[in-house]
Amino acid sequence: MADMTDLDWFKSSHSGNDGPDCVEVAISPTPARTTVHVRDSKDKDGARLTFTDRSWAAFVGVYSA
Repeated sequence: MADMTDLDWFKSSHSGNDGPDCVEVAISPTPARTTVHVRDSKDKDGARLTFTDRSWAAFVGVYSA
């Protein structure tokens, strides 16, 4: 797994700079597979979710339908 301090986090272009309900996403390619990390933009040191690339695609597909 990647060192979390080396990740480049980003927010959706649809979210405002001061929006209260934003998440940030970072993509971490590893030798075995790509992982996607998700965190609360208001609690950058809090809990994070980590998805495989396939799991992330399925998650986004369900919630963007």
